Parts: sequence; C-alpha cells; structure tokens
Amino acid sequence: MTMRDLLAASALSLVLGAGAVSAEVVMNRGNDTDPATLDPHHTQTVSESRVLKDLFDGLVIQSAAGEAIPGIAESWDLSEDGTVYTFHLRDAKWSNGDPVTAGDFDFAYHRIVDPMTAAGYASNLFAIKNAEAIASGKMPVDQLGVRVIDDKTLEVTLNSPTPYFIELLTHQAALPLHQKSVQEFGDQFTRPENFVTNGAYKLESFTPNSQLVMVKNPEYYNADQVKIDRVNWIPFEDRSACMRRFEAGEVQVCTDVPAEQMDYVKANLSDSLRIAPYLGTYYLPVKGVEGSPLKDARVRRAISMAIDRDFIADEVWAGTMLPSYKLVPPGIANYDGDAVTVDYADKDLFDREDDAKALLEEAGVAPGSLTVELRYNTGENHKNTMAAVADMLTNIGINARLNEVEGTTYFNYLREDGPFDMARAGWVGDYNDPQNFLMLYESGVAFNYSRWSNADYDAALDKAATTMDLGERAEILAGAEQTLLDDQAIIPILAYSSRALVSTKVEGYEDNLMDAHATRWLSLN
Repeated sequence: MTMRDLLAASALSLVLGAGAVSAEVVMNRGNDTDPATLDPHHTQTVSESRVLKDLFDGLVIQSAAGEAIPGIAESWDLSEDGTVYTFHLRDAKWSNGDPVTAGDFDFAYHRIVDPMTAAGYASNLFAIKNAEAIASGKMPVDQLGVRVIDDKTLEVTLNSPTPYFIELLTHQAALPLHQKSVQEFGDQFTRPENFVTNGAYKLESFTPNSQLVMVKNPEYYNADQVKIDRVNWIPFEDRSACMRRFEAGEVQVCTDVPAEQMDYVKANLSDSLRIAPYLGTYYLPVKGVEGSPLKDARVRRAISMAIDRDFIADEVWAGTMLPSYKLVPPGIANYDGDAVTVDYADKDLFDREDDAKALLEEAGVAPGSLTVELRYNTGENHKNTMAAVADMLTNIGINARLNEVEGTTYFNYLREDGPFDMARAGWVGDYNDPQNFLMLYESGVAFNYSRWSNADYDAALDKAATTMDLGERAEILAGAEQTLLDDQAIIPILAYSSRALVSTKVEGYEDNLMDAHATRWLSLN
C-alpha cells in the first residue's frame, strides 16, 4: 500500500469514526428533583425511583405498559399454599462483567431489613417471612425467609399468601446489589467510579442541580434492544423551566406540567401533552407539637372540612387532579372504595365551615388563637396549593404561614421525625393494592409522618395480611381506612393524574396507571 493509500484509508477511518460518534442517541429527561441518594435502600421518592429503574433490574420489572413482567427472573414457581416462591434467574451480568446471581438478591434483601440499615422502605418486604421482626430488632437478620438454592435459583418464603407480592417486587426496595462493591466502598458505593449496576444503564456522572448522566450498559442482557445510548436526567423543581427547555427542543420528556400554565400548554403543546389516571394521592399529614390543638381530632377534622378540594383541583391544578377525601385512590385493585365514607364530603362548603367553627369552639380554640405552619417542598403547584389552603383556613379563624423547603432534604426531614404542624405529602402506588397506601399509617412506619398510632388500625392491617379471601380482605382494609379518616390523622385533598410533556419524536412511551416509563423502552425517531 502506498503512502497515498494509507493517508486515504486514515482519512476514511476518521470520517467513519466521526460518524459513529455523531450517531450516539441522546435523550434529555426532566425529573422533579435530584435524587437525594442512589442507594436503593435509602430512597423514598418517585424521582429517585425513575433513575434507579434505569440503573437496575429486579427479579421482576415493569413493562412499557406498567405491568409486572420477568426481569432478572425469567420464571418462577409458587407452592400450593401460596407462601413459597422459587425464582429462576436468567444469564445476566453486572456492569463490571460479574454474573448476577441469587446471592446478589439474598444480600440486598438481608441488607434492607437489617435494622442497622434503617431503610424506610424495609416495610415493602414485610410480606417475607420474619422481615418485620428483623427490621424491628426482634430477630436476627439470618432468620429472613430468603434462601439461595444455587447461583440461578432463589427461594423466598412469605408469612402468608400475598396477592400483590410479584407487583411489590417491581419496586426499588427489591432491587439487587453488587455485594463486593457495596462492602468494599461502604457509603461511597454509589459514586460513579464505584457504582456497579445491572440495568440497561450505568452511571457516568452526577452533578447536583445540573444533571445525572447515564450511558448504555454493554453488559445488559437485553442491550441490543436498548435504543437510547445516553440519558441525561435534569432536575426541574420549577416545572416551567422544564417546559421552556422542552419548547426549545433541549428536553424530550418533562415528568410534570405547570398547572398554572395548563391553558397555554393545551393551546400550544397539545400534541405533546400526556394526561392519564395515576395511582397516587396528594394529602396533608398533621402532627403538631405536644400540647398543640392539632393533637385534637376535632381540630384536624375542622381543618379538613374547611378545605375546598374542588377549587384546588379545578383552579390550582387546572383540572388535572381530582378532588379527594380518601387516602386510597380510585381505581385500585382488590378494594371497594365506596365502603369508605366521609360524612361532610357532599355538604355545602358554607355549611362545612359553620360546622368546623363549632368543632373548634368545642375544642376550646378561639378564633384567631391558632396559627399553623404549612410546610411544603419546592414546586410552584405545591406553593399555590398550600397558599389556597392557608386562605381557606382564615374562613374558620385559623391563621397560617407558609414554609417552603428545598426538595432533596424535604422528605428526609419528614421521615426522620422532624417537627411540623401540617405538611404536603404525596404517595404514588408502588404496587396496585390498597395495602401499599394503608401501610403508611401503621405504627412505627417511617412514612407515617404524623407519627399517628392506633391499635385498632394496626390490628386490622395485621388481620388483612393473613386473610386469603380477597373480598373479606377488602372489607377489613376499608374498615382500617375508615378508622384513619375518622381520626383525621391526615387530610387527603387530591387524587393524582400523571401529567407529562413527551416529544413527538419519542416512541415507546405508553400511558399507564403506574406512570412507569423506563428509558429502555423508549427510542427517538
């Protein structure tokens, strides 16, 4: 070959190389906020869940339609009594090339229920034999009902038949961990240079308040089906900022839409607007310090009665949310929501306000004597919601002041028993069953932000956990929710819908009740 031929070949190689680089498919996805952590055992928000489900596959994963399908487990068997699952694992690898084994799940499941881990979502695995006793320090960790049969076979024994167990395994609490790297790096194992993942993507970098970058994992068992090469997750606590970037073509998916600009969105971005039913509830936990009038159920009930949910749903959220008086959202499986009643829900608002004033007088709360702090996380819709609530409370002689808190620390504060009067909270179903909502207010659960405790409520959930007849179980759970609402430990105000902006260039994005849209199912045309 002549020198001219070599130069020509070299030039062609450069051209082809440049073409290969430019062919990289990049997707910019908005997220509600930065993840506070990437340790699956310390996460608690939907924002974190979205990221983790790109980085990890559990035994079971969610399809593009939000349904539970085989993940690392390609199949499973269930014993006749419904208490023992045997999972058969596919050939899969971690991002560093190590095989994914049953031991990785065994390690993770033991770690999350270990009291030393202090995992808020340990309760998600309480269906597993002895998990709750272990998490509360009453039994040693090695008594967990999880057993490795061999590298490709994992056995999980439950306390009793659990109809939603497979759904439950789609949650990040049930993800595996790479034992060697977790033990080697300790609390630094989620740093990009240390993080070993088994999902469609691996972490490249994380710059808080800027972006979290992940790249396609070449070791992923379905890597040839993954169409997006690089994902930039960008935090947008200001939903309007995401919309502006979306309109400029800089972001392909925004996970939320500013309700106060919904008219503009419907007029100008209707082809990209996605609104769909969503398994979630927007509610206000009530706590108060010892001795506060908020410790009186009559006061909490009065506050709930004064809140005009129709106004908040229609005016603050532009019709993209539904007014609600209940914790368990409509449309959920294995439940009869009509069996739960709130006797003031259909009353005229003015009559409710009069009744609320009478309750406050009965409780010894004089007009103007009570001031409550309304705590909420950053986000314009939340501010507008809480401002509306504050205004409504003045109608019954209660003063209110707003306290906005930055998102990444907000839920940690609530979970760690930080003091507050009333706070904004939301819960999105981790699995399609009422137990996932009602378990929030069991005694000792970290997500029980009010720190409310009721023996009858706890007993009802314990009974439901061992009731095999789904109809009877639904009645028990409805009774538990009635107890919660009668005592008004929380004030539900809205049922969620999912709202998103999705570029017309994005393919594979399917609206679903779980609002699950892992990047592995998406592509760009």
